[in-house]
Amino acid sequence: MVMTLEADYAVRIVEYLTNNPERCDAKTISDQMQVPLRFCLKILRDLVAQGMVVSFKGAKGGYTLAKSPAEITLREVVESVEGPYMLSRCQKAEYSCGRSHCKLHSIYEEISNNVRKELDSYNFKMICCSED
Repeated sequence: MVMTLEADYAVRIVEYLTNNPERCDAKTISDQMQVPLRFCLKILRDLVAQGMVVSFKGAKGGYTLAKSPAEITLREVVESVEGPYMLSRCQKAEYSCGRSHCKLHSIYEEISNNVRKELDSYNFKMICCSED
């Protein structure tokens, strides 16, 4: 399994904002993190909507983190663009494989819970701290 490109871009953007706490415009973030500007703007909108990033309008506008990097987990960023992490679509309420006693449902849920827990164990302060 591979994380989506959009989730990878979201992580890059939050990483950049963590390392550059002053207001940054989308073009600079896009250029520095090698994220196409169109995707950068879409992801920034998602991050603003989720309360992780603040946007400022006008000539001196830009983006900054809305919270401390220690309060932003890797899971929160990934799920801001992908939705809740789940290993299989059979974990969604609206999907049914039609098998009433499928043992895979509980296995997939356990794996998904473990991945969510692991993603929650990393915050952007930890991810971006320099190792001296």
